[in-house]
Amino acid sequence: MKQTMLGSASRRLTWHKAMEWCGWASGGSVETAADRRDAGQACYTAYELNNREMIIAVVAGSSALYAAIYLFYHSVAVSCLFAGLGLVAPRFRKRTLLKKRRQRLKLQFKEALFSLTSSLAAGRSLENAFRATLEDLRLLYTDPGTDILHEFQIICYRLENSDSLEQALSDFAERAQMEEISGFADTLSVCKRTGGNLLEVMKRTSTIIGEKLGVEGEIAVMLAQKRLEAHIMMTVPFIFLGFLGFAAADYMAPLYSGFGYVLLTGALILLLACFWLINRMMRIEI
Repeated sequence: MKQTMLGSASRRLTWHKAMEWCGWASGGSVETAADRRDAGQACYTAYELNNREMIIAVVAGSSALYAAIYLFYHSVAVSCLFAGLGLVAPRFRKRTLLKKRRQRLKLQFKEALFSLTSSLAAGRSLENAFRATLEDLRLLYTDPGTDILHEFQIICYRLENSDSLEQALSDFAERAQMEEISGFADTLSVCKRTGGNLLEVMKRTSTIIGEKLGVEGEIAVMLAQKRLEAHIMMTVPFIFLGFLGFAAADYMAPLYSGFGYVLLTGALILLLACFWLINRMMRIEI
């Protein structure tokens, strides 16, 4: 009986890990993110798809796979078999949405830093500068769900309840897991403890972080152009196959029998290898 229970638990654990890998189940970090979200705090190291996003990801992934495989093999059975791999699409959709969210937060944090530095230069205290920055962010971002607006609301709320600014920023940096935010929080904490020139330190810190984000933005623009070119290059063979299959079916007929399937399979493997290599080459971290 004990062995049976252990075997059942092991199968459930394996099934849960498989679902987690595909993006259907939540892992430990995502559960923590959900708990923090319920507490009014967002976690920027994980992304949780809602039901609508999950359905769209699966349908889009399965449809794309079905169309691509059908263009190669002209077989409904084989296309349906490969379309089942669309169940893995939520994994990649999560990764894409998380990356976009983190990039938006970086740019929003850059704007917040400039506003904060201006408030300090106007003679406000550090705590009042954060409150003034919150008002500036409300004018800049009209959507109340904007991440940086939500974070500054939390910081100001904690200040109103006699919590320390250093602790509020440290908690934000821990949830964001971004070098720019962590560096800013550490710099501000050290400056307050040692009694340094806060305004000068803030100016230099915001300038350095702004320059770094500017370089990242330039690289992102260049990579976006190359990614578009790569996507066009990867799409052209499928369009070419579809056009020839429709306009010259007799000419393409030998490919869909005998050794033709071997040639098509080899071409498909080469295309997938090229797609993987292009993505690897464009992963540039600063």
